[in-house]
Amino acid sequence: MNEHEIRAVYDDETIRVYQAYNVAIAKQAIQKGTFGSHFKLDRMTWIKPSFLWMMYRCGWAQKDGQERVLAIDIKREAFDFLVKNAMYSKYEPEANLSKEEWKERIRKSDIRIQWDPERDIYGNPLEYRSIQLGIRGKYVEQYVEDWIVQINDITDYVITLKEKINRGYDVTLELPKEREYRIKY
Repeated sequence: MNEHEIRAVYDDETIRVYQAYNVAIAKQAIQKGTFGSHFKLDRMTWIKPSFLWMMYRCGWAQKDGQERVLAIDIKREAFDFLVKNAMYSKYEPEANLSKEEWKERIRKSDIRIQWDPERDIYGNPLEYRSIQLGIRGKYVEQYVEDWIVQINDITDYVITLKEKINRGYDVTLELPKEREYRIKY
């Protein structure tokens, strides 16, 4: 397995990303099929195709303000565009930019990419990394207005899995079937 491999649930048209929100934002998103007035368009939002990384981040829907977990199917061409046009959140010397050039570009960038250690069902870091993408400005607007195909509230599923883990069950076979995702160039 490649250290920076995108793994996701996807089909020919969409790729699934996960986000966790408070009840008001999630409820409105489910009703509208996209985000509504409770969602802040003027801040950066992070999308994650890794289910287990999202579970680590939101504490299996137990963290304050992240009580509802949404599975959001977005257009693949939008996801691919974001990956191809993102700036690394952390300075990478091998990116052929000086640190000063990177600082200037990251300050202006509306698309960020970050690779964080993937997690197992217990939250322990694994040897490979999972992608998350941060978007702001016009890209958040496009995300909300055009890129979202479907939103599902999977909170009950998440809570059930966590309860099984707490009782000592291995839920690996019950997880979303993520597979390697390749960007279309």
